[in-house]
Order: sequence, then C-alpha cells, then structure tokens
Amino acid sequence: MITVFSADHEKRNVRTELYGGVLVPPHERAERARIVLDRVQEVGLGDVVAPTRHGLDPVLKVHDAGLIEFLSTVEDEWAAAGYEGEAIPTCWPARRMVDRVPRHVDGKLGYYAMSTETSIGPGTWEAAQASKDVALTAAALVAGGEKGAFGLCRPPGHHAAYDLYGGYCFINNAAVAAQHLRDAGAGRVAILDVDFHHGNGTQDIFYRRGDVFFASLHGDPADAFPHFMGYADEVGEGAGEGFTVNYPMPPGTAYDQWSDALADALRRIRAFGAEAIVVSLGVDTFERDPISFFKLTSDDFRRYGGLIGQAGLPTLFLLEGGYAVAEVGINAVNVLSGFEDA
Repeated sequence: MITVFSADHEKRNVRTELYGGVLVPPHERAERARIVLDRVQEVGLGDVVAPTRHGLDPVLKVHDAGLIEFLSTVEDEWAAAGYEGEAIPTCWPARRMVDRVPRHVDGKLGYYAMSTETSIGPGTWEAAQASKDVALTAAALVAGGEKGAFGLCRPPGHHAAYDLYGGYCFINNAAVAAQHLRDAGAGRVAILDVDFHHGNGTQDIFYRRGDVFFASLHGDPADAFPHFMGYADEVGEGAGEGFTVNYPMPPGTAYDQWSDALADALRRIRAFGAEAIVVSLGVDTFERDPISFFKLTSDDFRRYGGLIGQAGLPTLFLLEGGYAVAEVGINAVNVLSGFEDA
C-alpha cells in the first residue's frame, strides 16, 4: 500500500489547547504523524510518496468560500491585532443571537469555530493545505486503480464542516477526497468514520446528498465531543435521507460491540452500491487513549482492517485522531496491514 506524506504538517506546531479549564500542550501534535510514518516504514507497508499540489478548487466544492478565506488570513489578522498568544475564539453566535460575520478577528473566530480547543498559530494554514493535498493525492491513486492507499493527514479533517473549523480540523480531508472520487467517475462513494469522535463535519457536508453514504461509529455524543451531533436518529434529509447512519456507543465499549456496528455499517455500504470507500481512520478508540472511553486493543485494529478489506472495494484511508502517542503508529498500521492481508 502506498502512503502519501508531507513534512509540511510540522508547520502547524501550536503550543496550547484549552482542556479541562487550563491551557495544556495539544493532544494533536506533530509527533503523531512522525510516529505513524516510522511504523509504516518499520513494517515495510509500501512506498512513501510526497503529495502533489491541488490548489483550492477541490476544497471549495465542499466548503464555504468565507470559511476558506478566513482560514487563509486569520494568522495575519490575529498578529495585526497585537495579540500575544495563539488564536482561540471567545464568543459565538449562540441561540437567538445575530448570525452575521463580524469585522474584527475576535468575532470572526467565533463565527467560524465550533469549539475552543483548536488554537491557531503560524503555519496552521500551510499545514492544512498540505494535509488536503495528501488526501487528494491518495484519492487519485485509488481512482487510478490502487486497491488501497493511505493518506497520512495532519491536521485531521472530519470535524471541519461546510463553514466551521474545530476539533483540530480545518479542511475536511475525507469530504474533499470523496468528492474527488465522485468527480473521477465513481457513481457512489461511502465514507466510513471509525474515529472515536463523531465526524460531525463530514455528516454536515453530505447530509442532504444521496451520492455519498456516511457511516460513523463513535462515542455517544451525550457523553463525548462533539456533543451536538451524532445521534442515531440523524439519518439525512431530502435527497440524503437514509444515507447517513450513526452508531453512538457508551463508555466502556469493547471490540465485540464495536465490531457488530462495523459489520452493520459495511452491510449498508454494500447495499448502497458504493464503488469506493473513504475511511476516516481515527485510532483514538484505543483502550489507553487519553481523550476517549472505548476499549479496543492493538490486535483489534488489525482484525477490523481485515473486515474492511473483505468488503472488496477500492479503499482510501485518511488519518484522523489517535492520541495515545506511543501506540498511534502501531494501531494505525495494524488497520492497514489487516486490510492488505484480507
């Protein structure tokens, strides 16, 4: 399996995350990607290639132009305002408030953010662009006939909605890649999100579309981020009705229950008639991940990679979450190895 990787991810190197009421070193940090890459090379998974540049046109097919303009300028606007720290939103257009884009960068942050943990600092936008180029380059490999490809994306993407960033995500790599596969000729594409946290951004982008099926296995939003999306009764609207399926699961969920949900999701993907699968590969379902409550073991990741491989569809894997840093490489590559061995 070919892995696509860009060292430009390291340009995003923020120092702070608002977590538990204090500013802490971020859970989503640069060493995650390097650990995964080291494991890819250690096991001899396959060639590692650099991405090609794709510009912003593919991004604007799934994201609001206002969000993308904001992300491309916020670092400079924040610096021009004279603030010393990293950019973190402080207010939002909450219930019954005016839904209007402010002029000041403080207001813009709140307008386009879904949460406060995602600090923005120098290099964030460059890293986000490199991450979507990784996703698009890997998608092109799958569209070109590869059985599977791995986009080692950082920053991740599945929390980035049509017009919102947050959850460490800026551009929705899975959505951009799925749209690319559609444009390359796939009549129907499925996105399978196996990250511990619900892929709210991906759901938002495709909720009213019938050509992209979205399935997410995740911690119950009553107990877990992002809290306000990912319930089982969210099934799509309009042309998309019936093409979103959510599997919220409780604290302590282990592999037997989790894999039952995966089997059902794969059954639905086959019934949908998907011609390719995009896997939002978050490995924060691991039993020792610091910000989740599932109990999958390292062996379980290999087992479910095999289940995905048995679906027999061209499959694109894109890295999302996973914050037990010592094991993130083992667990991510176990999924890919299990897929290859199926």
